[in-house]
Amino acid sequence: MGFGFRVGVPGLSVRVSTRGVRTSIGPRMARVNVGGGRTTLSSGMGPLYASTALGGGRRRSTTSRAPRSGSRPRATVPSGAQLERARRQAERARQEAERDAAITHLRELRLQMTSVHLQPFSPAHPPVVPGPPQLGLPWALAEARTFHLAGLGVFARAERAEAKRRAEQDAPAYLAAEQARLQGIYAALTTEAHQWWQALVANDEATVCETVNYAFSDNPAAGCAVGVDGSVMSVVMRQPDIDSLPDRTPGVTSGGRPTLKTLTKRDRVLWWLTAMGSNVIATLKEGFAVAPGITAIDLAVITRMPDTQRLGFVAYGRWTRQAIEAGSWRQPEDALRFLDIGQDVACAVATTASGNLSSTIKPLDTSRLPGLQSLLDHAQDDATSVDATLAGLDGDLLANVPATHHVPTPDPYVIHTFAEWRAQAPSPAQLPATGEPVHAALATLTPGQNLTLPDEAWEGLNITFSFDGADADLTLFLTDAHGRVASDEDFVFYNQPSAAEGAARLLGKQNDGTHTIESAAVHLAALPERVQRMTIAINMDVDTGLTCGSLTHAELSLRCTAAAWAFQPPADPAIRAMVVAELYRYRSTEGLPVWKLRAVGQGWADGLDGLARAHGVDVV
Repeated sequence: MGFGFRVGVPGLSVRVSTRGVRTSIGPRMARVNVGGGRTTLSSGMGPLYASTALGGGRRRSTTSRAPRSGSRPRATVPSGAQLERARRQAERARQEAERDAAITHLRELRLQMTSVHLQPFSPAHPPVVPGPPQLGLPWALAEARTFHLAGLGVFARAERAEAKRRAEQDAPAYLAAEQARLQGIYAALTTEAHQWWQALVANDEATVCETVNYAFSDNPAAGCAVGVDGSVMSVVMRQPDIDSLPDRTPGVTSGGRPTLKTLTKRDRVLWWLTAMGSNVIATLKEGFAVAPGITAIDLAVITRMPDTQRLGFVAYGRWTRQAIEAGSWRQPEDALRFLDIGQDVACAVATTASGNLSSTIKPLDTSRLPGLQSLLDHAQDDATSVDATLAGLDGDLLANVPATHHVPTPDPYVIHTFAEWRAQAPSPAQLPATGEPVHAALATLTPGQNLTLPDEAWEGLNITFSFDGADADLTLFLTDAHGRVASDEDFVFYNQPSAAEGAARLLGKQNDGTHTIESAAVHLAALPERVQRMTIAINMDVDTGLTCGSLTHAELSLRCTAAAWAFQPPADPAIRAMVVAELYRYRSTEGLPVWKLRAVGQGWADGLDGLARAHGVDVV
């Protein structure tokens, strides 16, 4: 029982305790009691009783209070109505989240489809052929020693000394032959590039169409250059069908809340027409950028009619370079100006007398255009047709997305090995009777493990990365002791496959059954002294967006004539580039210089860019 005191006043009694304040007013026959969070009236004349709770109810303390002695805690169980209300609220929240996601997706889709013309296209320039890799005598000597020492045991001292002597004799000739061969390739490539550029600017039909179609191959609306007449190029563009558009669009209710509403026919046509104009302008801009000798483009747009599902032309006209380059392309709505800036432009979407767009699309009459009419007259609406008809254009243009945009071009400067040079030499000396080299068994490495490489690894080390499941590239970094390159020339990757005068180079990719294998050759003895460390890394194809978790059966192997090692990098789904292993210079306990190998298996989430920056490469 709490502490309190009582004050006696005629008609008033006050009770104050640690549990609150209570007052009583009035005679015993009819007493009003105030306190405890409510007001009560008792008549004292039987069962009559009235109780009224005060506004807001009793104020509860935020601190817990122990239950009274002998009382049992009351369990609060939600009623069925409360559960149903909570269920409806959760369902409403889910529906609103789905609606908001759909609204965001539709807005992004519309912006993407109607903004293709806003991207810039760099004008073509005469091609610059990169020069061949610089080769040095240390590299040639290391290659020659690897060849001559193959199969010789460590204790065959006399034979090994003779092999090294022969290597020193052959190395200068091998170096001169490879330098001359690579310079010949460079001269041939330069001549070919010059001839190609001259044909392009002269509007040679085959050259222009091939070049333009390669540029068009990754466009959202597939295009195809079909001919050149003087300085005018003819292009057919395949516009996505209007039936491919969604049937809903973002809207607002009368109360101002976001909602999804049915896309009207007229709004659907406007969306489709704006997307077509955006693709037309983008195709014209890219065509003029790629073909510098073209002054005008005759363009016709083909699509499938929504009512008949047959192919037909829905727009055509001529657009000049001056009109396109003078245009101001800043907003998606600017795409509709393609109807105004061309010559003899016809469009299947008409404008009504009231100034609105029609809600139907009818194919154009091409009878006055012999080329287009001929295509229509001989068209067979059959995707399997082998005829060069309109149906064939439909299939060919839709599939005109070659993989060459994403595949690195083969390296024209593939260096011949010493053995290949000896086999092609006019009067080769008699080969040493050393027999075939014996391949040592692979020793498996664990992450963090390091070892000292044998002397044979100095003369030649073959690196192989084998993998499956996704595409990846092998890269090398020639760095100082702190892991930083001296210049970007010490970064060896698919666009720069050689460094240090040939001492480190990539040998390219090849398929071995279901696996892909990329190899590299390293001559540690030929590396300049400034190279204290070599990082062996992999990076996923940047265009796929995949991570290292997509790689299967991945293995890095390193071989020399005396030993071989293998390391399986982790399939980490959180990274897109990884340092698999590293080679580094070291001083042994006897003070002798050695090279060591360490297995790593750690990487970067941002892929090749992060990997390159971490090693001091200037990434633009």
